[in-house]
Amino acid sequence: MKLVSMISLGCPKNLVDSETILGVLAGTGYVITSALDEAEIVLVNTCGFIKPAVREALETINRCIQLKKKGNCRILIVCGCLTARYGAERLAKLLPEVDGWLGVNPAPYILSCLERLLQRKGAAQGGTEQGEYPRLLSTPPYTAYLKIAEGCSHACSYCLIPRIRGPLKSREPESILREAAQLVAGGTKEIILVAQDTGAYGRDLPERPSLAGLIREICKLDGLHWVRFLYLNPTSLTPELIEILSNEPKVCRYLDIPIQHVNRDILRSMGRKGDALSYLQMIGQLRSALPGVVLRTTLITGYPGEDRKAFRELLDFVAAARWDRLGVFPYYHEEGTRSYRQKDDISYITKRRRARMIMRLQRCISRRNNEGLVGSTLEVLIEGRLGDNIWWGRSYREAPGIDPRVIVRGENLRPGMFVTVRITAAAAFDLIGVSL
Repeated sequence: MKLVSMISLGCPKNLVDSETILGVLAGTGYVITSALDEAEIVLVNTCGFIKPAVREALETINRCIQLKKKGNCRILIVCGCLTARYGAERLAKLLPEVDGWLGVNPAPYILSCLERLLQRKGAAQGGTEQGEYPRLLSTPPYTAYLKIAEGCSHACSYCLIPRIRGPLKSREPESILREAAQLVAGGTKEIILVAQDTGAYGRDLPERPSLAGLIREICKLDGLHWVRFLYLNPTSLTPELIEILSNEPKVCRYLDIPIQHVNRDILRSMGRKGDALSYLQMIGQLRSALPGVVLRTTLITGYPGEDRKAFRELLDFVAAARWDRLGVFPYYHEEGTRSYRQKDDISYITKRRRARMIMRLQRCISRRNNEGLVGSTLEVLIEGRLGDNIWWGRSYREAPGIDPRVIVRGENLRPGMFVTVRITAAAAFDLIGVSL
């Protein structure tokens, strides 16, 4: 037996890759452990999208190198976006203590890599082939991510994803539906569809299947309670998608639509469409067509050329749009992107200050939005315990890992249970209620 432990960094899409690696290993006799210091084999699945992610990956790898020097670890393998971005040869020179380097989607290559290393024949490098592999879920059994596509064919100037993970490569609908059925049969109540841009799903396939059509088929699975999807480019919002959000009760009325900015010049420089007016119209139409819809976005501050006027336009837009959820990040000048050719003309201090200004405004908006929910009832998926008869969970309004929580007072509750909760109080981000 070989004890294997894994560290998964980055986004839910990366987490699915990690779960697939563990599923492959568990199915061939390896024993998975969460105790990193006990493992003989340590795997690190990295993110390499922006500088903080690269820094986190390198720090994590160095901690694991110390385990090789002092602990039970005999083999250290690093995979994922960091390898794809910088290359195994370059990284091997920087970190010779790492035994193997694999790229993105390493599941087809992990066994051969380990076999070669255990026989001391050297490391292997991986490609990007797709296939159907078992998964060992690391999420609670009632919630699972389901990756429907790999890569991205957009050409946003600040983004390395197409270079790291390649162009859009959608999975066949039959493959996705088989995996969805397996998840539900295993007790999954909430399926979260993920891709770089979920709305682009199927455009590269001959039959041109759509995201809405895929969701419609997934919703037919008995035992499935919620379906939600993340990361939707505004250009991918179709009438068919709005129709299924409106008419299918299993689909959470929750839309994650990263718009990045609203200044027309900056958006064109980013390689994106839209502007403040068109986005406000989109928000108004969605709220009219889908009562109760929760809208989330992501913004970037400090992109090259964002002067005070452009930032004020962004700030005014946030005040007018009243997003339910919002994340904001300072622009990182990443080598290899098209925007790297532009002058990084805004200091990091200014970028951070602008991001904090937006979040202060959003905090006020979120509190007012939450106060409007006091007295209403929500269906809540219980996920954890905070104290005697005090629990926390999520309604359709919250995606795991990125959104606030609903704090629930109630008896005889347990994780994985859906309960009706009357909202009695509102904090800036969290809601507070009592189970009925």
